Amino acid sequence: MSTITATDSAAPAPAPAKAARPPYKVTGRRVLRSEWAKLWSLRSTWITLGLGLLFLIAFGLIAAAHYKSSYGSGHLRPDDANSTALDISLFGTNFAQLALGVLGVLVTAGEYSTGMIRSTLAAVPRRLPVLWSKALVFGVVALGVSLVGVFVAFPIVSGIVSGTPAALTFSHSGVVRSLLGAGLYLGLVAVIGAALGALLRSVAGGISVLVASLMLVPGLISLLPSSWQDNISPYLPSNAGQAMFALTHDSTTLSPGAGLLVFLGWTALALAGAAYRLVRTDA
Repeated sequence: MSTITATDSAAPAPAPAKAARPPYKVTGRRVLRSEWAKLWSLRSTWITLGLGLLFLIAFGLIAAAHYKSSYGSGHLRPDDANSTALDISLFGTNFAQLALGVLGVLVTAGEYSTGMIRSTLAAVPRRLPVLWSKALVFGVVALGVSLVGVFVAFPIVSGIVSGTPAALTFSHSGVVRSLLGAGLYLGLVAVIGAALGALLRSVAGGISVLVASLMLVPGLISLLPSSWQDNISPYLPSNAGQAMFALTHDSTTLSPGAGLLVFLGWTALALAGAAYRLVRTDA
């Protein structure tokens, strides 16, 4: 009996089991796929993107019908005298930017309101890939929807106003560039919305800042002395964005290329603020 006991006590202790590695690693592609799945799982995504597309097409057609009617009756307003088919077809851009920007805020701030952001950041501890993936996925989706809207609206509007001073076709210089610029502008507005949602972590706060930046601030700037307006107004986000798809420009507006650079700067600033808060503060 003593021999058996000694033998058992001398037996080597079993080696500790190695911690099992997770079957999958966190990669950029998998984070992108995750954000893509989350985006399309929300009913608000389908509804808001549909509204954005509807605004782009429907408001352009309504504006074209109004212009055609006014021109035919001889009661064309002075403000509409210099309108072109391009301007008329892009009339819905101001409404579409709100739909896409608001959805961008919901994409990021919505996770904070539901608490899902904790699960997201637990799965992606480095955090920043979550922000880049959200911005990229929704930005590309918004860009695609916007391009579809503007390239569908323009030929229809062009047909409606055919035979009037506003008539334009794709072959006219700058038309295709302006349509692409309008789509890119709306895509970047969506990215700014997503960045504001991540920065403020509040749906109401993000939407308020977005609307103020795009619609209220330009009106307040108009109250300043004219010399100040000339120096500040062209660099506001909304005015710089409109310069991206303007067919012509003058000394008081930026060129399309300069407008793009300024608006990209505003987009980068919003993303930088969101990235800083995401890394520095708790969810």
